Amino acid sequence: MPTNYKSIIVAVDGSEAAEKAFKKAVHIVKRNDAKLIIAHVIDSKTFATAEAYDRTLSERAEQHAKELLDSYAADAKSEGIEAILTAIKYGSPRVIIAKDIAKEFSADLIVCGATGLNAVERFLIGSVSESITRHATCDVLVVR
Repeated sequence: MPTNYKSIIVAVDGSEAAEKAFKKAVHIVKRNDAKLIIAHVIDSKTFATAEAYDRTLSERAEQHAKELLDSYAADAKSEGIEAILTAIKYGSPRVIIAKDIAKEFSADLIVCGATGLNAVERFLIGSVSESITRHATCDVLVVR
């Protein structure tokens, strides 16, 4: 039974896997005439200690996130998608994407890459994509 998605989140972090997820999300958005929400979560725990020595760290992380999302939004627009929103949040991507961002945008699909940028963390506590599939209340597509 085919599902018609209307609000699709794609989680991006600048990795190759996120790029593949973005391309898949664009295809699904076009096929469903849906709204695309490009989301990035700045994992604040990764720089919380270092920020005691460098107060500009969070500002630089946010600037990088804005540039990343602007680039993805421009790519989506060049593909003919008009309904594009972006979301930058601070916290744990594991929780924020599946619970907060999905709820805020009434998402019915989350698209994410199978792997991200942090291999050590994935080894120790599991992947972000795994956590999204566990906590999401909507459909999740994990792109390899």
